[in-house]
Amino acid sequence: MTGQLSFDELGTPLRDTTFVVFDLETTGGSAEEDAVTEIGAVKVRGGQVVGEFATLVDPQRGIPPMVAQLTGITQLMVTGAPTMKTVLPAFLEFAAGSVLVAHNSGFDVSFMKAACERHGYRWPKPSVVCTVKLARRVLSRDEAPSCRLSALSDLFHTETKPTHRALADARTTVEVLHALLERVGNVGVHSLEELLAYLPEVTPEQRRKRSLAAHLPSTPGVYLFRGPKEEVLYVGTASDLRRRVRQYFTASEGRRRLREMVALAVRVDAVECSHPLEAEVRELRLLRAHRPAYNRRSKNPHHAWWLTLTDEPFPRISLVKVPRDGALGPFRTRKAAESVADALLDAVPLRSCTIKIPATNQRASPCALAELDRCKAPCAGRQTVDEYSPAVVAVRDLVVGRSADPLRTLITQLGGLASAERFEEAARRRDRLAGLVRSLDRAQRLAALAALPQLVAARPDREGGWEFSVVRYGRLASAGVARRGTRPMPVVDALVASAETVIPTPGPLRGAPPEEAAVVLRWLDQPGTRLVYADEPWSSPAGAAAAWVPWAEQAAGARPIHDRWN
Repeated sequence: MTGQLSFDELGTPLRDTTFVVFDLETTGGSAEEDAVTEIGAVKVRGGQVVGEFATLVDPQRGIPPMVAQLTGITQLMVTGAPTMKTVLPAFLEFAAGSVLVAHNSGFDVSFMKAACERHGYRWPKPSVVCTVKLARRVLSRDEAPSCRLSALSDLFHTETKPTHRALADARTTVEVLHALLERVGNVGVHSLEELLAYLPEVTPEQRRKRSLAAHLPSTPGVYLFRGPKEEVLYVGTASDLRRRVRQYFTASEGRRRLREMVALAVRVDAVECSHPLEAEVRELRLLRAHRPAYNRRSKNPHHAWWLTLTDEPFPRISLVKVPRDGALGPFRTRKAAESVADALLDAVPLRSCTIKIPATNQRASPCALAELDRCKAPCAGRQTVDEYSPAVVAVRDLVVGRSADPLRTLITQLGGLASAERFEEAARRRDRLAGLVRSLDRAQRLAALAALPQLVAARPDREGGWEFSVVRYGRLASAGVARRGTRPMPVVDALVASAETVIPTPGPLRGAPPEEAAVVLRWLDQPGTRLVYADEPWSSPAGAAAAWVPWAEQAAGARPIHDRWN
């Protein structure tokens, strides 16, 4: 027996639920490698259409002929259309607070999640209804041998027919959804929670454990699932703790490892937070502290790669895990760091060998790179320390933003390769340069934030109040809110007085975990954020790579520039 639902668990009636039914057209089937060419969405509530969203999207890459033939969307049609960087925030705003619906939702949602990841937006984790899964749950095989959208359209005699265009397919899916909701109403499904629980992925064991969420508040915060030995199994964030945790027991949670986690859980703890930034930061810190078995990300916040110059007469670029002042990073993978190192070596004549070279009396034999004129052979005494030092200064100035001359050198090289029709090599150099620009921009912006002893910022909370954050050396030191009608500055003074003491350590980020600094910077960068005050001016260096970011976006096929560290 699962027990009778309490009144507060009856949930939102379907007639009062806002659904955003959407469809995407893409250049292919991989969310990681392909891009969106069109988005169509219909917002419905109580059976009535209350809004529509439709736009072509420039994928900034070629559309395969087979895809163009299927959808009718040609390269000419998307040329000049807005890019996903522009479209994504508009769609997220259109869908905010709604239940997402899609036909084969795994495909469409995966593209939207990938887009959020690329462009620095946090996926809002809405409830999702898949009309394919719902149809398979409601309809028999005899009635619906196929659950393709066209087959369901014929079965329910929809007015709109699917055409492989996003808005038309979304409108068809709306009619299919309404027909399916009529069917589930006959078996007693009348609320959103009952609809989500009706989908087949939710097991009876999950439903029986819904009482674990009964004590949780409906506030922002972090939740921790604990196992039978008090071990932390999983950590997550939510804008509404009670509602989010209930979804693990009543929603169609499709991830196998999380269904397994729910089966092991015996308790759910919560940490209430003032606003989403505090929740994100506390989640990162709890992940670092507990390393939960069922979380896949952010359990090693200091595990990163950095590029630095060695301390010797003829310095070279070295890949390290412990950053020092002047290091470039962080990089999530060794491969990403090595690619940026190659770009630096394209720009400045540093040696790439690893041998120790004394300041005088060099007696080594020149290598093949010297014969190719790609190294001045300081190892053989052909270059003095003074002759070598301009390249070292150029790298240091580039990393800290004093000068971007190496980037201009690389642009000149690209022009020469293109003039010589060495297009493949030019493309490789271009991609490396774009990666270098992104890495420099991210590193310089994070370092500028981490250099500040204290910064206080505020964001409106959409209810007439303010959310405050006290940031010290790139870390969140205190967070709070001033609700509508509350004088804000006394709240700020109290937050500053009670803020965590942060002692900086050597390195570009002053010891701040890279992911936490990136989360704080993303919050500060959001439109509407206001700087209350800072102990020192928050500024970027005159030669910062930020001016090169638009070039990098265009040159790298709109590969996004975002705050997540690579």
